[in-house]
Amino acid sequence: MSRAFVKQDRDEPPPDYRLPDPGSDYYDEACAWALVMGADEGDTRGAESATGRRWGEARLVPHIRAILGKAEAEDQYRVAQLCRRFLRAAGYSGLQGG
Repeated sequence: MSRAFVKQDRDEPPPDYRLPDPGSDYYDEACAWALVMGADEGDTRGAESATGRRWGEARLVPHIRAILGKAEAEDQYRVAQLCRRFLRAAGYSGLQGG
């Protein structure tokens, strides 16, 4: 893996992934956000561990698509880029940008 994608500063505490109860109707939506934010922080593995969900997991696709739509509408380019990467990992192709 390229060192550009590995968090180098070990003095910083890991991100705090605040998630609802796993039985909550909002758990998968929160997991989708946590994975996107974890990727943005260079902590995809930590986010996967905290959520119990994997990057590119199909069950999160509807939530990632919703996040992507909102990010594009609000010109949040980095969030949109990460959502597109997630969707590609989930097997969705033909996405613009990224």
